[in-house]
Amino acid sequence: MKEKRITITGGKGFLGQHLVRTFRERGYNKILVADLPDYNLIRPEDIRRFYDEQRPDVVVHLAAKVGGIGFNQENPGSLFYDNIMMGVPLLHEGYLRKIDKFVALGTICAYPKFTPVPFREDDLWNGYPEETNAPYGLAKKMMLVQAQAYRRQYGFNAIFLLPVNLYGPGDNFDPRSSHVIPALIKKCVDAMTQGDPEIVVWGTGNATREFFYVEDAAEAICLATERYDKPEPVNIGAGFEIPIRDLVGLIVELTGFKGRVVWDASKPDGQPRRMLNTNRAFQEFGFRAGTDFREGIKKTIDWYRGTRTAAGTPV
Repeated sequence: MKEKRITITGGKGFLGQHLVRTFRERGYNKILVADLPDYNLIRPEDIRRFYDEQRPDVVVHLAAKVGGIGFNQENPGSLFYDNIMMGVPLLHEGYLRKIDKFVALGTICAYPKFTPVPFREDDLWNGYPEETNAPYGLAKKMMLVQAQAYRRQYGFNAIFLLPVNLYGPGDNFDPRSSHVIPALIKKCVDAMTQGDPEIVVWGTGNATREFFYVEDAAEAICLATERYDKPEPVNIGAGFEIPIRDLVGLIVELTGFKGRVVWDASKPDGQPRRMLNTNRAFQEFGFRAGTDFREGIKKTIDWYRGTRTAAGTPV
């Protein structure tokens, strides 16, 4: 496997950079990246050009258009179109080129809104996704349908992984599109810098989420690429949940923010609960997350403060 040419789409992104490093640390010497600006993978001609130029044996498809609840509400059409127009042609072209393996990354947003907790892979089709996430979640979920169909008809080796919410150093801190952990860290650090007496947080704080440290996610994807070759989807995550209210309290504590937290209950909570059953990942390719959540949050805060200092922004 370590002699294979492996292309990581979205390899310049948050998870992609960690995954490239993890593969290389494990002894892989032929790791390639397909990402903007070199390849716009929404364009079929760029997909074909990427395959022509890089000639991969294995494709790990991370590239996605993604954001938090507000971004999802504002961009349902482009989230559906861009993600489905990357995933479906990429997998199809891989089949036409007879590559050895296609590793598709889905999303926890593909699960039904009221999935019993912890989410089991067998519950994936038992209802419609939470409304704000549905266009994105369903677009990614079509790669599972395609992977299973191509395996059954053509014998094509495509697998489908379902990561839970990621966080860690290098995350997206843009308030227009970031997820909850970087958004909260930025709110607290910015409020301290500017002397603001309060921060405003969306929702009621009652929803729960599971969070997956990005370096653990990279390890899980490497292990699945090496060891997993079956049609069934596999959850990858940390296997715990925390209420958003408790998450806010932890980030407030670790950043040192002393002001008030104001909850804007007019804004949506999103899916009521999220936590994965991760037994299949352990049984099939020996993965179990190893990063303590508090330590992971601390590392993420330290990274964000470090980048602000490096950029000359007050902390």
